[in-house]
Amino acid sequence: MAEEVVVVIREYNPKTDDERVEQVESSCEVGPNGELSLFTDLLGDPICRVRNSPAYLMLVAEMVNKGGDGKEEKKEIVGMIRGCIKTVTCGTKFSRTKFGDSHKQLPVFTKLAYILGLRVSPFRRRMGIGLKLVHRMEEWFGNNGAEYSYIATDDANEPSVSLFTGKCGYTKFRNPSVLVHPVFAHRLTVSNRVTIVKLTPPDAEKLYRGCFSTTEFFPRDIDSVLNNHLNLGTFLALPKGYIWAGSDKFLSDPPENWAVMSVWNCNDVFKLEVKGASKLRKGFAKTTRVLDRAFPFLRLPSLPKVFSPFGLHMLYGLGGSGPLYTRYAKFLFGFAHNLAKECKCGVIATELSSEDPLKLAIPHWKVLSFTDLWCIKRLGEDYSDGSVGDWRKSQPGLSIFVDPREF
Repeated sequence: MAEEVVVVIREYNPKTDDERVEQVESSCEVGPNGELSLFTDLLGDPICRVRNSPAYLMLVAEMVNKGGDGKEEKKEIVGMIRGCIKTVTCGTKFSRTKFGDSHKQLPVFTKLAYILGLRVSPFRRRMGIGLKLVHRMEEWFGNNGAEYSYIATDDANEPSVSLFTGKCGYTKFRNPSVLVHPVFAHRLTVSNRVTIVKLTPPDAEKLYRGCFSTTEFFPRDIDSVLNNHLNLGTFLALPKGYIWAGSDKFLSDPPENWAVMSVWNCNDVFKLEVKGASKLRKGFAKTTRVLDRAFPFLRLPSLPKVFSPFGLHMLYGLGGSGPLYTRYAKFLFGFAHNLAKECKCGVIATELSSEDPLKLAIPHWKVLSFTDLWCIKRLGEDYSDGSVGDWRKSQPGLSIFVDPREF
């Protein structure tokens, strides 16, 4: 009997798959020879990036070699994919009074699925394994009521873009910017013209639902995000002298200028490491840190230890109002930087719509930052478009709400 090789797509088993999954992850992280590459250490938990979502699944592709003449089967994990599902804002509608008049904007929600962490072993590519993983994940999405699916990738990642837009039916949808800033050895100065208040989760939820529930991608379960142990807090920048008396009072009579920002602790979920750097680059980075630590009063920009494992904080839920709003947000950024320094993070990052005015106000290093590409697919045609229509055809708004659970 001749050998038979088949690829089986099945659910990830944490009891038997961890080591083999990690091997595939490691093989996929190796960058081109002589170039810098970013390695992600999932700290022994392959589903850490979806674990906090309302519903999630991880699948693996296993190549099974069924030997002839009664020989044992040989099994090799050659790929994996993660997916999660949540309910988000996809548009708005106007509420109406009993007289038929428009009253205020209300969010329109949809059940949205997200694909991330698709990996195929470099030695098993061009065999349709990635496509099989995507199709099986989309089947799970559909069985659980998801109406749309989306993915995030680097626009320069041609194989990924080609797979999703060319073979899987996705279309390019949004181009948010990922802004990354190193955490210096010195603290950043926060203006004494503002007061920064840490909100309780209930107050933060009221503020976000009251001000941002109509923002695209706003998660309907924002309370779960804010009460998660990885959420380090929601911080509000207010004019000096403003007395905080709770979200109800704030929403009914807000100050002219204010800004809000939440901080998510990715440091306890995964670590990053830049590999492939020359001794010269490593030496230069070390010199900047030594000088920054020795002369903090000079406020010299310095590179953190990115050539060894480092953690990050993600800033999300950025927003505010008033002519000084972007300046207040910059003050909050300084506060978040100092918090990340206390937690020994290497960088802080945020993701904003390409149309967001904060994109120019939030400090970041261009060499570390990049443009993301979000592609979307409609999973079925058997539901009503309602007041929004086909979300894929909508125009981008000024802002998006990036869920930290998927960063």
